[in-house]
Amino acid sequence: MVYVVALSAEELDRIEEELLVKQSFTKTVATASLPDDRTPRIALLVMRSSSETGRCPLRWLGVVRQPRGDKAAAVDSRITVELVRESPVPVLMGSLLGGMPLRLRRALGRALVGEVTVLGGEESDDLLDVLARQNDMLRRTLDFLGEAAEPDSFDPRRAADCAWQEQYDMTRLGLAIGNIPPARLAAWRRPSDPHAPHLAGLIPEPFEQGLIENDARHIGFDTDVFTEAGWPSGSRATGASFRCDIHVFEHLGSRIEVANINASPVEARLGADLIYYHEATRSFILVQAKRLPSEAGYRWMYADKQLLGQLDRLDQVAAMSREAWAPHEWRLGSDPCFVKLAYWPLTETADPGPAPGMYLPVPYVRLLMGDASTSGPNEGTRLGYGYIERYLGNTEFTQLVKNGLVGTVGTTLDDLTTLGRERAEEGMSVSIVVDRATAPTREVVKERHKRNHSRGYDKALAKKARRSQSRGPGPGQQPLFGGPTV
Repeated sequence: MVYVVALSAEELDRIEEELLVKQSFTKTVATASLPDDRTPRIALLVMRSSSETGRCPLRWLGVVRQPRGDKAAAVDSRITVELVRESPVPVLMGSLLGGMPLRLRRALGRALVGEVTVLGGEESDDLLDVLARQNDMLRRTLDFLGEAAEPDSFDPRRAADCAWQEQYDMTRLGLAIGNIPPARLAAWRRPSDPHAPHLAGLIPEPFEQGLIENDARHIGFDTDVFTEAGWPSGSRATGASFRCDIHVFEHLGSRIEVANINASPVEARLGADLIYYHEATRSFILVQAKRLPSEAGYRWMYADKQLLGQLDRLDQVAAMSREAWAPHEWRLGSDPCFVKLAYWPLTETADPGPAPGMYLPVPYVRLLMGDASTSGPNEGTRLGYGYIERYLGNTEFTQLVKNGLVGTVGTTLDDLTTLGRERAEEGMSVSIVVDRATAPTREVVKERHKRNHSRGYDKALAKKARRSQSRGPGPGQQPLFGGPTV
């Protein structure tokens, strides 16, 4: 089925920058107007007309994954349109009415003068068919949204699904730190190979495949780090012992390069790592995920010998850092490695942000393990909710990393490559997320501070990008929006 959201020209202009930044849109509607079933739907954002014969340009497309929305008041609900994409070609909805079946013409005509209308099943199918025939670019966009509307869910009973879920969480944490909307990872199908990384199942957006293949061959930190440093070449390449899937994300001037790396069968995995590397400041943080039970009231784990061994290896990683010699290298502490105690509700759907959990620096974990507050029966040590009073949540942790207040100092790209290999060989499922930058370090640090602390900074970037797009790309440049970027 299809949601038709009709907004005035003023409303569309007002939310344009927000749509570009967040790639999502929230609307409060009467609960009685929403469908009874919970099947995800494609959403069309059109300019409202004062009459059923108005032109009504199609401006944006997206998906509503929760058609019933969230209760906002006694008679209202709040729906969210996700994966919002600008229409790749101009389409005047009113001009299409004449060639439509009478039933669809009447239903769409009413929708174009309303606010939020949910078309019936037959009308929805007919409308999507009419739109797909208008242009191949539009057809491919609709195909992508239709597939992305219902991503595969993770089955906690399957070892492969748990491994994918953990790697997915580490990757979307890296994207959240890098100011990339993590919802882009939610368009996913379960890979046929249970040992493959999570990125192997990512549903490609329209027109991005050529870019992925090209960037996978030429992806790099200074030159071609994943290839020249010995990683398998190709976006989905398999080496003798490594499976490395690579993806590139660009958003409002940010460029994030991601590699999911597996070097062991899924049954032998010890957990999932995130290594987030900020190229300009030569700094990384490492997060190791530990899975907590999903049942309410039982979100803790026993600290065993395996965890102790993993903490020792994380101490070796922390030793790669050196003392700060410049103001931008100052850190709150010398602890670049963290353990994330994470849990996933059994009913979890494709959530755009990182899974809930607590982030604990490694030295803090050791203090906790030696304290009476974490003591359990038979001299066991329990870590988790109910036993740890102070910890960092998703928001606090990502802000610390975004501002460069935690992480290593003076670590090189060679250090990063070596570490990624070692962690994979140890049995970890590794996500390396690299925040690229071409400007001088001082400029990058200054811009990062503005982005994190200036109100409306991302919207200003979106407005600047929109002006640049209206002038057209310069020689050798790709358009920031509407082109074949991810």
